[in-house]
Amino acid sequence: MDNQKPVSPAKPAKPAKPAKPAKPERPCPICKKPSAQKLHPFCSRRCADVDLNRWLTGVYAIPVSDPEPDMIPGEDDHWGDR
Repeated sequence: MDNQKPVSPAKPAKPAKPAKPAKPERPCPICKKPSAQKLHPFCSRRCADVDLNRWLTGVYAIPVSDPEPDMIPGEDDHWGDR
C-alpha cells in the first residue's frame, strides 16, 4: 500500500461580497419608511397596493392638453399626407 495522505475535500470558496443594490435607496413614497429591494420603491405589499389604488381611482393623473384645432383631422385630412 501507498503511504499517501488522504485527500481532504476542497475548501469551499469564500462568499463574495454582497453586491451593491441595483436601485438607489429611497424612502417609500407612501409611508416614508426605507424601501424593500423586492418591492422597490415601496417598503411593503400594502404600500404598493395603496399606490395602485390611487392610480386606479384617479387620485394620480397624468395631465393631458387638448390638441390644437389644426391637428384634429377632418373628413378630407389624412395623417399620412403631412
